[in-house]
Amino acid sequence: MTPTLLIADDERATRDGLRSALEEEFEVFTASNSKEALQVLKSEPIDLLLTDLRMGGDSGMDLLSEAMKLPNPPVSIMMTAYGSVDTAVEAMRRGAWHFVTKPLNLDEVEMLLKRALRNRKLETENTQLRAQIADSSGLERLAGKSPAIQRVIDVVRQVAPTRATVLIEGESGTGKEVVAHAIHRLSGRPPEKLVIVHCAALAPQILESELFGHEKGAFTGAVQRRIGRFEQADGGTLFLDEIGEIDASIQVKLLRALSERTIERVGSNTPVKVDVRLVAATNKNLSAMVARGDFREDLYFRLNVVRIEMPPLRERAEDIVILAGAFLKEFAEENGRPVKPLSDAALSRLRAYPWPGNVRELRTAIEHGVVMSNDPVIDLHHLPSSVTGDAPLAILPVTVPAEGKITLAAPREFNLHALETSAIRSALAQAGGNRTRAAELLGISRRTLQRKLKEEED
Repeated sequence: MTPTLLIADDERATRDGLRSALEEEFEVFTASNSKEALQVLKSEPIDLLLTDLRMGGDSGMDLLSEAMKLPNPPVSIMMTAYGSVDTAVEAMRRGAWHFVTKPLNLDEVEMLLKRALRNRKLETENTQLRAQIADSSGLERLAGKSPAIQRVIDVVRQVAPTRATVLIEGESGTGKEVVAHAIHRLSGRPPEKLVIVHCAALAPQILESELFGHEKGAFTGAVQRRIGRFEQADGGTLFLDEIGEIDASIQVKLLRALSERTIERVGSNTPVKVDVRLVAATNKNLSAMVARGDFREDLYFRLNVVRIEMPPLRERAEDIVILAGAFLKEFAEENGRPVKPLSDAALSRLRAYPWPGNVRELRTAIEHGVVMSNDPVIDLHHLPSSVTGDAPLAILPVTVPAEGKITLAAPREFNLHALETSAIRSALAQAGGNRTRAAELLGISRRTLQRKLKEEED
């Protein structure tokens, strides 16, 4: 595609001479004043702008400023017969890429334009690469095709560029921290400015100092001023994991930080302004905690501007194989092993297992399999016993006839307990972990299914 060039100059001879010299390399547009030039810039995808400093009563500087405001501004070169250091500096400040003096050397101008074009292409490629890096540093870890995880990805993309506070809820191991990382990486805030605090790991007094910092002498052992995590995250993102565990006194200070965008260090009454985007996560039901009086309602509403609910793995069974494939590649590379496929028996078990530890447990299981397998494939016995059980069972193929009852293919060995266990696990897999539906497929009551599952656990 031929690059486009706009020449803005009030001297017709200059415009025509430049057009004649450059039209073999560029698609050339011309303008005799700033108004005409701006109309061309707004109507055509101009790659390069070559503008005179003075065009009658118009200023090339003003044109340059307006050009830089466009969504896709051109690379600009300023021409003038009144060259000076101050003029060049001002042109650069306004956004000019280069500055040339009249009379023009056409060979020099052509060389500059080609260099400017290469610079533009490089900037475009860098912008695209940064976008790809930002995306690959977050959302690719939310692998899956299930509607549940796709909804999460859609919300992350929508909310990430905003300042809105985000509350991520879900069971342990569902990937809440992965979502927090993705939100930050797509937010446009500095990549290194993600600060993470695991609230449940710290006692209330320690957590207060950790979040807000403290002054020297604020308490026993405070031998010097400490900058807290809010100040460390200024200009970035603060991720508070397990926020349902924080003490009531800290809830009050956190509410003020969110409401006023200021914090006070422990032992100080001086407010400190902070620009922090807050993302919080919990495996608890905060609305139920509010109803019980265990969590402040006003803080809950401040946190719950945008809520993301992470689905448990049992509700996105179609993603298990996709996630397993991603983990196989990751851990094979990390451990210097070849990427091996999972056997049919291993895949069947992965699909049938209810994954109480969610994605985190699946990740651990695949790492175990990669490390333990010396065979061409990762088989059932390479997976951890917590997944396979003490006496591994092959999950029998399942069919669901029109009447809705589950049937199993004939086993090689007739073992009543093995058949029953395999039927239950297969039904749960077929029902996506829904126990009521699994009981219907098995033709038993939900209470009976619960009892049999408890017996198996015992």
